[in-house]
Amino acid sequence: MGTISVYESITLDGVMQAPGRADEDERGGFAHGGWGVGYEDDVLARFAGTAMAASTGLLLGFRTYKDLLRHWTAVTEPNPYTDALVSAPKHVVSRDASTDLKYPNSELHAGDAHLTVRRLRESWEGQLTVLGSGELVAALDAAGLVDEYVLLIYPILLGSGHRLFADEHRKDLRLIEAVTTTTGVLACRYAIGRLSPVT
Repeated sequence: MGTISVYESITLDGVMQAPGRADEDERGGFAHGGWGVGYEDDVLARFAGTAMAASTGLLLGFRTYKDLLRHWTAVTEPNPYTDALVSAPKHVVSRDASTDLKYPNSELHAGDAHLTVRRLRESWEGQLTVLGSGELVAALDAAGLVDEYVLLIYPILLGSGHRLFADEHRKDLRLIEAVTTTTGVLACRYAIGRLSPVT
């Protein structure tokens, strides 16, 4: 059976919406797109590279899949993301069975996320990594299908926007790894479940 790792960039007040580009996600009148730009450094690049190297496939909501692949396949200058995204096995969750997946190495999982992803997780070997895909993450979290969270926490307060844990119930997390970048981003990896008390 596989594991599911959720990899997200969030602000200090928990906003996950549109960290990469101004026009990435303007739903709800969100005007702060691109808030994560300018915080990159070698520490963050190494952490991200290590986290992604552990992945054997990507698990994406359809909107994130379409946006990510459309953007990175249009980028002309050399970068470490385009080839990795195109070549990675991509498992795309959609409620619509007629959803068209136009990029290579993509497989559709149509229906309710907690059912389709549970079947995928049971048959998968290795780690499936979720990028973005806020609605999918909420469904997986509610169904107890998330094994770990990898969070890049930026020293920014926005006060508005879609939050990763907007309607969260209590959840205990166990810190596995934490790195602070030179730009103040805190990169953390959490497993689900609290530490056992020392006796």
